[in-house]
Amino acid sequence: MADLMIDIETLSIKPNAVILTLGAVTFDPFDPVERFFSESYFRFDIDEQLELGRDVNEDTILWWGKQSEESRLEALAEDGRVKFDTYAPAITKMVVNAKRIWAQGPTFDICLLENLYRQKDTPIPWQYYNVRDSRTLLQALGDSRNAGAKAHNALEDCKEQIRAIKRVIAKHELKTL
Repeated sequence: MADLMIDIETLSIKPNAVILTLGAVTFDPFDPVERFFSESYFRFDIDEQLELGRDVNEDTILWWGKQSEESRLEALAEDGRVKFDTYAPAITKMVVNAKRIWAQGPTFDICLLENLYRQKDTPIPWQYYNVRDSRTLLQALGDSRNAGAKAHNALEDCKEQIRAIKRVIAKHELKTL
């Protein structure tokens, strides 16, 4: 059973933020080889979330304006957006098949997803005790992420976080998490 890294991009930092994109990648944290078992990328329907009253923050929009053109265009493009009923089953399948669910700060990514699931009256498919925080692990053991990576692309952020986790686990010869 593999672990799952999740990353989201949003239009706010509130728990009810409009979610733009979600990246999800399965991996084995103890395998030092850069190997991703599966990956998924979803572009969430913005209008559906606005109808639910989800938050858009002007400061976050201004922040997006300062990001690379590539990241901004990817996160904000209109094409390929899907409604909750389309992506929720796929996310659920990934989560229930994962040993652990990772996020770079679960109080953001995981909490925002939980908020959306609750708002849509959909059972949350993960257990709180399966959630892991890559930020804490990396800060405690030496964050080795590549700052020049394609930042703020949810799928690429997942991959870079996984690479960093694998490096610190190998460096410190960790056997369990």
